[in-house]
Amino acid sequence: MFLKEIKVENSVGLHARPATFFIQKANEFKSSIWVEKDERRVNAKSLLGILSLGINGGTPIRIIADGADEQTAVNSLVQLVESGFAE
Repeated sequence: MFLKEIKVENSVGLHARPATFFIQKANEFKSSIWVEKDERRVNAKSLLGILSLGINGGTPIRIIADGADEQTAVNSLVQLVESGFAE
């Protein structure tokens, strides 16, 4: 298992469009991937799950992966979040 904590810096957080980019990136990996906010954990490959967390700008989240490509998966998703989802 590999995880990193990151703060979502883009102003709108993970609303529908950035969440879609996030899920598309997560689906590129074989590992199981989750996103945690506070004490809630959801599947990072589920749009409904990501949206249900209500992640706003400035919110810290944890990206967790478990599997063969877990480090690459987490690092790629962290990089996407840090880029502000190209918005």
